[in-house]
Amino acid sequence: MLGRLLCTTATMGLRASSASNRIMVGGSTIDISINSEQFDLGQTALLDWVTRSAQAVTAYFGRFPVAHARVHITVSQHGRVSHGVSFGQGGAHCRISVGQHATLADLYNDWELTHEMIHFGFPSVEDRHHWIEEGIATYVEPIARASVGILSAEQVWGEMVRDMPQGLPQAGDLGLDHTHTWGRTYWGGALFCLMADVEIRKRTGNSKGLQDALRAINRAGGTIEADWPLERAFQIGDKASDGGTLITLYGQMSSKPVEVDLGHLWAQLGVRSDGQGVALDDQAPLAAIRSGICGFNKRRE
Repeated sequence: MLGRLLCTTATMGLRASSASNRIMVGGSTIDISINSEQFDLGQTALLDWVTRSAQAVTAYFGRFPVAHARVHITVSQHGRVSHGVSFGQGGAHCRISVGQHATLADLYNDWELTHEMIHFGFPSVEDRHHWIEEGIATYVEPIARASVGILSAEQVWGEMVRDMPQGLPQAGDLGLDHTHTWGRTYWGGALFCLMADVEIRKRTGNSKGLQDALRAINRAGGTIEADWPLERAFQIGDKASDGGTLITLYGQMSSKPVEVDLGHLWAQLGVRSDGQGVALDDQAPLAAIRSGICGFNKRRE
């Protein structure tokens, strides 16, 4: 049943709408449907969770990436948050399940809804390029959540150190366009994004990054509702980031496997495992680039 949004948060351009289950975030309208009243937390907590996720996405893109979106929340009898999926046909929307007994901590720590909303900000591309859609959502999600205070920089980089090796090519793998395993799709795509972000920042003296490229693609109409050739998106992104990093890197990684020395990259960025997580070394050669990747929220358009 439809409920009324009760939320005291007033940041990031948020305001409550008089329409049931409608919120305004980042200049956009998000309609939220909840198919059951049987959540232990009640609808207000769920609507606050949607708001918080949308605020994180807004922080990264500078605005919410589509003018209107729909979020459909379904109840499951076990688990926390699961089974998120996004669509562009018929307008940007996503469906996601929440456990009946999910807690406030479960919702606060959730990454899946932010991941799904990030999909709204990039065009739909051919199936063989699915890795870039999932890679962007996987890479940007923790950075976006850090921008609104949900994660620390140490947590962001700790997750990358832990999970990024899953994107490295395995025996028999080809390039990203031709190897469609889970690891290469999600984390191979995320590795592409990390390498692009670092290279753009090295080339521009840390004045621009992948965020600038993705914002430009989105501003040019590149949303989940649009079907684009991948090359078009990369050309727009490269123009906005003063170079050809995306097209060049795509040429290197699309058809053949590329080995990346992650240990060396972490050392250059100043990310050191300390046994329980990571410690950040501000004296490392690329420490400023590491800080720039997680510090985009200091810059406003």
